[in-house]
This record gives sequence, structure tokens and C-alpha cells, in this order.
Amino acid sequence: MTDQPSPPAGTDGRVETAVAAAERGGSVAFDAFRSPLEVETKADGPMDAVTAVDRAVQKRVIEYVGEAYPDDAVVGEEDDALKSVPETGLAWVVDPIDGTVNYAKGNRVWMTSVAVCRDGEPVAAANYAPATGDLYVAGDDAARRNDDPVTVSDTDDPKAFLVNPVFGVSRSHRRSLTDAVDTVLAEFGDLRRFGCAQAALSGVATGELDAVVSTVELNPWDTAAGVHLIRRAGGRATDVNGDRWRPGSQGLIASNGEAHDALVDAFEPTK
Repeated sequence: MTDQPSPPAGTDGRVETAVAAAERGGSVAFDAFRSPLEVETKADGPMDAVTAVDRAVQKRVIEYVGEAYPDDAVVGEEDDALKSVPETGLAWVVDPIDGTVNYAKGNRVWMTSVAVCRDGEPVAAANYAPATGDLYVAGDDAARRNDDPVTVSDTDDPKAFLVNPVFGVSRSHRRSLTDAVDTVLAEFGDLRRFGCAQAALSGVATGELDAVVSTVELNPWDTAAGVHLIRRAGGRATDVNGDRWRPGSQGLIASNGEAHDALVDAFEPTK
């Protein structure tokens, strides 16, 4: 099982652009927060929500990034952006509002997320939570929240772990979520469900959670930025088999690293 350090990022100013793009997009979302919204549902049912604000935010982020780096690829949740991260070259990964259901309900737990991947590896991240005023950033150096360095927790007893299972809303994902919840409650301390994957991953980076787990493939816009934050904060991120996580991997085990093997053993598919 391997999770080797990231290759040199060489982001060449893209961290600053990611921050500025996340802040601009997040401001668009915050201006409409807790106002009347028309909420549409997508393919996976009533919990798979999107609003006109999601689309406006993504448009603002992509426009800003495109002005600075017109030749870079863009991966995004809404509309005509790419849906997977290219294996070569530079790509921006955008989630305009991660936690749209929370956003539409007036819950403050949502983020605008912007990541940069180089050759399929996250190398820069900006997760902006306008409703709480928190900005999480990582490039080549340490992860930061509001300019202050953050580190993962030092909890090493699996029975004391706070674990956030992250799954989609499709029927198959919900069945897998049920199994994951049972595993967390049987083998670890307790669970949390933020309803925003990037908030959960940012929480691991800051030590507010000890792990995020999933046994299914997650979308890159739900994961790339948060995984980079965790790695730069001293944690680990692998797939369910314990191999280094990349966009498109099967599952995600992201933790403080102190009992990572125990998490992999608990969630690794039966062979």
C-alpha cells in the first residue's frame, strides 16, 4: 500500500489565481444565499440539486481562470465543462457550490472549491466558505486556514476517530453508505455527515475530523482540493486498497495518517 509524496507542483502563480477565483465565485453565491431560489433536480433524484446560482458561480470562476490561463483545461460540475481530469497537462477543477442542498436550505456548510491538477495530481487548492468566512489554501507549502498554518489531528486510537462518510445520492451509493456507516459505528469512534465533501476534507486538514471515507468513485470536484489540503497538512489520502489516491480512483480514505492502515483494512473490498 503506497501513498508517496506529491511530485513538485510548479504551479507558477496558479495558487493565487485559484484563491481569487474561489473568492469571486463564492461572493456570487453568498450574494444570493438565503434568498428565494428555484431548485432543480438532476438525474439522481430530489437530493441531487442544482440552482441557477451554481451555474452563475461556475461561469464566474471559469471566466476568471480563463483570463489568466486560457490554455488550461477546466473540469467542473455544471454545464459543458470536462467531467474528468486529464491524465496529462494542467487542469482546473471547479465545484461552484459544494453542498448545494445545504445552500438551498439556508445551512452555512457549503463551499466554492477550486483546485489545480498537473498530470492528474492535485497541486493547488482553494476552498472558500463565504458563509463562515473561512478560506482554506494549499500550494507547494503548508495548508492554511485564513493565513494560519493548519495540521491534521494527532488522534491515533481508531476508537476515538471522528469519521465523515462521503457518498453520492444515487441508490447504489446510498446502499454503500449504509454499509460504511455500520463499519464506522462498529470499528471507530463516531461519525459526522457535513453534507459537503470539501468541508469534510478541509475538516480533516484542520484536525476537526480524523478521516473521510468512501468506497465509491467520487467526482473530482468533490475531492481534488480537499485531498491536496490534507496532504499538505500532514495527512494521507489513498483509495480503498491503500494505493495513492488520484482523481478517478475507486473510493477515498483520507485521514490524519495515524491509523490509516486500520481504515483501509476496515473498508477495503473483500478479495
